Amino acid sequence: MERFLYDRDCNPDWLKNKRIAMIGYGAQGRAQALNLRDSGMDVIIGLYEGSASRQKAKIEGFTVYNTPQAVSRSDVIMLMVNDEKQPDVYSSDIEPNLRNNHYIGFSHGFNIHFSRIKPPGYVNVFMVAPKGPGAALRERYVKGGGLPCLIAVHQDPGKDTERIALAYASAIGGGRSGIIQSSFREETETDLFGEQSVICGGISELICAGFDTLVDSGYSPYVAYIECLFEAKAITDLIFEGGISYMRERISNTAEFGDYLSGRSVISGNVRKEMKRILKDVQSGDFAAKWAEEYKSGFSYMKKRRELQKQSLIEKTGESFRQKIKI
Repeated sequence: MERFLYDRDCNPDWLKNKRIAMIGYGAQGRAQALNLRDSGMDVIIGLYEGSASRQKAKIEGFTVYNTPQAVSRSDVIMLMVNDEKQPDVYSSDIEPNLRNNHYIGFSHGFNIHFSRIKPPGYVNVFMVAPKGPGAALRERYVKGGGLPCLIAVHQDPGKDTERIALAYASAIGGGRSGIIQSSFREETETDLFGEQSVICGGISELICAGFDTLVDSGYSPYVAYIECLFEAKAITDLIFEGGISYMRERISNTAEFGDYLSGRSVISGNVRKEMKRILKDVQSGDFAAKWAEEYKSGFSYMKKRRELQKQSLIEKTGESFRQKIKI
């Protein structure tokens, strides 16, 4: 049975005598840095020379160092640059400056789980993974709430790494919502699978397929956009608020009957088989290898797909729709 932990299970004093270096100041790094500071933690920022984020971090009151300097001046290092850039940043700027009893933390298990980063045995390695984007993490913290967090320990020579992870999760707001003990493997594989098959890839393609089906059958692109994309938020908000049954209780009987009648024919056995294939690709490391090649190519495939999507009818309809409709 899963063990849920909260602020009452965490002691901020475990972390308050340690300086935290946030390596990267993008959406997630910035949110975590601000939440940590507001929770009374000592936070500095590590960025490469010439980073566009330097001025923003300074304006928001942080002391900014070059990454090697930030590592040397800290006790806890949070590596928050993009997954694909982490191995290079680690090898050039972090690993040469590590010392005994350093802690290095991640918010996604990708590079540790797939051995793209291999910290030395004398370093404590942990993960605190907020389950949501940086903007939501900061917004909920400011309002007195938080996002659920997964925590895990990969290496623990100091015998206190889990306490550091718990204190960190609590300080960014996770203890207000709930902290779940996990592993680097579990977080990585479920996160990649969920993104590809459901919350990003699956939802996007389902919306586009529905839109195309209606438009190809002669219906107005605007009406198709409303039915297949615009109304999706109202439904997902209900699911988020109370679950699938909760949503079904709050839609019309006609909509609920159609849900039962047709949902499983859309998400058919073939779709479920394809989901299992996607999961196997994630588990085997095939996806990680493809992602590494994509990064080396300068994101050639992604750039093509981005441009195709921008030129698609659903995107052009949405742009026009948002200009015409007042919400």
